[in-house]
Amino acid sequence: MADHDYDLFVIGAGSGGVRAARLTALGGKRVAIAEEHRVGGTCVIRGCVPKKFMVMASEVSHAIEIAEGYGWSFEGAKFDWPTFLEAKDVEIARLSGIYAANLGKAGVDLVHGRAVLKDAHTVEITKSDGSKGQTITAGKILIATGGRPWKPEDLPGIEHAITSEEAFHLPELPKRILIAGGGYIAVEFAGIFAGLGVETTLIYRGPNILRGFDDDVRAHLAGEIEKRGIKVILGCQHTSLEKTGTGIVNHLGNGMSLETDVVMFATGRVPHVKNLGLEAAGVKIDDNGAICVDAFSKTSADNIWAIGDVTDRMNLTPVAIREAVAFHETVYRNNPTAFDYEAVATAVFSQPPVGVVGLSESEARHSCPGEVDVYVTRFRPMKYAFTGSDERVLMKLVVDAASQKVVGVHIVGPEAPEMIQLAAIAVKAGLTKAQWDATCAVHPTMAEELVTLKEKQSQNTNAG
Repeated sequence: MADHDYDLFVIGAGSGGVRAARLTALGGKRVAIAEEHRVGGTCVIRGCVPKKFMVMASEVSHAIEIAEGYGWSFEGAKFDWPTFLEAKDVEIARLSGIYAANLGKAGVDLVHGRAVLKDAHTVEITKSDGSKGQTITAGKILIATGGRPWKPEDLPGIEHAITSEEAFHLPELPKRILIAGGGYIAVEFAGIFAGLGVETTLIYRGPNILRGFDDDVRAHLAGEIEKRGIKVILGCQHTSLEKTGTGIVNHLGNGMSLETDVVMFATGRVPHVKNLGLEAAGVKIDDNGAICVDAFSKTSADNIWAIGDVTDRMNLTPVAIREAVAFHETVYRNNPTAFDYEAVATAVFSQPPVGVVGLSESEARHSCPGEVDVYVTRFRPMKYAFTGSDERVLMKLVVDAASQKVVGVHIVGPEAPEMIQLAAIAVKAGLTKAQWDATCAVHPTMAEELVTLKEKQSQNTNAG
């Protein structure tokens, strides 16, 4: 008789949890995974995938504007929100079904319900109706519960606001929306709603959007999204929300009052650890509520690991998947593997989008041993030549002057996410500026600018 019901029990069937469960089951272990909502997690159900569909839907209005400059006309073109929602939800259901089917094919038992740790080897399942279900034991446990949106619960009137999760299912498209926040989610949804014809205001308490990104990127994108009709209010936040007969009045710290139909808070996400039973299992969390793990994703409990956003290391879906693979290699293949978080590319699907890999200029000046070379170009993309648009692309290379390695690439403009994926290979490989320059350009493209930049913007000594 086995000592436990399963060799591995995974809590959370998002991208990371599903990958770890499948790999382990395919390796011959007895594996179960619990999910309290729908299989697929944040990315598939209420994050990257549905958001990208919304971005693509909203970009059509801008594409029509461009097409008219090329001689096309679109009389009577209109957007129908319910039709889009139905198509989106059908596709999300299909993807969730594929995830569930793949678990079954790998031999993973799928448990529907919320799993709560009772001790280091035992979980209790709570069903969707709140009733207690089965109690399950496992030799090892992996926590992959992800994160959830955060909003200031002490703000008067906060009950009238939504988060990104509700934004995917609004019963009707509002005429006016205010989005609070300045990160990925805020700027992406601002572009979505503006592109769909909604009067959109973005408010952020900081001096500029996208905190943590390169300063040139932040400034450039702020200017570009305003060209798309988004009103940006910086250095300001809510004092209260007031529901009226005609909408929601946003009372702001600068004395302004602005009425909108919907208020969305995109002010960050927090690890999903509430009532998970971590203390009973001996799993420690940090001051921000994230599960503490070592380089191999092991928690303070000998038989419990954690991956993905619940650890708040690098909250990206592909990273959670790589952490899952590293967990499997370490625990079940006797191959200790720690994921390398250096030079991980990322994209912001704003409008225009952003692609980034490596160090910002400021980071490079503090971390490179000597001088830093910076190459920057701003130009109007060829596709806007006939439209009269003054939108500009930003491309920036950050180079360690001593080694001449390109340590940072930053792009704001059409297809930036596609370009940055390939640029990331070069940065990860440690290629030098001379090697970039030796690569022949593809003409006419925007990406050719990355291998034709010659003039240094500046060269200053290490600021640290």
